[in-house]
Amino acid sequence: MVRTFALVLALLAAPLAAQTPVVPPPAPPMLGVAPAPRPATVKVTLATSEGPIVLELESERAPITTGNFLKYVDQKRLDGTSFYRATMVAKEPLFGLIQGGVKFDPKKVLPPIKHEPTTVTGLGHTDGTISMARGAPGTATADFFITIGDMPSMNADPKAPGDNQGFAAFGHVVEGMDIVRRILTAPTSPTAGVGPMKGQMLAAPVKIETAKRVK
Repeated sequence: MVRTFALVLALLAAPLAAQTPVVPPPAPPMLGVAPAPRPATVKVTLATSEGPIVLELESERAPITTGNFLKYVDQKRLDGTSFYRATMVAKEPLFGLIQGGVKFDPKKVLPPIKHEPTTVTGLGHTDGTISMARGAPGTATADFFITIGDMPSMNADPKAPGDNQGFAAFGHVVEGMDIVRRILTAPTSPTAGVGPMKGQMLAAPVKIETAKRVK
């Protein structure tokens, strides 16, 4: 949301022509004050059949969600999985999301994790955000999605009724958004999928060959 702030100038009672503008001296430089350190992150490369996608994960701001994702990476549980869902909401401009992961494979799924809402992490669902798929809060395991376009509706909203916890954003794509967009526009099956996911399953899932930390 774009917020516009108006600057209100208070004028003295004396005639404007009689006033001499006072120019404040420039502020002295802040010597010896270092800029705030950037929150710690970890990079991961998803080597897909369409090319590499590099993620920068928020290990400091979203430690639970990032730590869980890194377990899947380090234990090679994402190797051989796929991006299997593409939900395209609009073409001009391109807007939607792609979903990938173990697709609820019981052999690869680890226990669910505590939900980290955006109101806690300070993150948001902007273009290229990686976030966790879930049912109820606290049910996320391995499956994740990447947004194409800004999606503030995915953020937590404490004022909203019902389940207002949103999704757990935990990083961004820093390389390979062209591949993400290509996956979003790939053909989907008109019959595959259940419930709201029907018609959103990729006709040819994009394989995640390996997932590795970037050293």
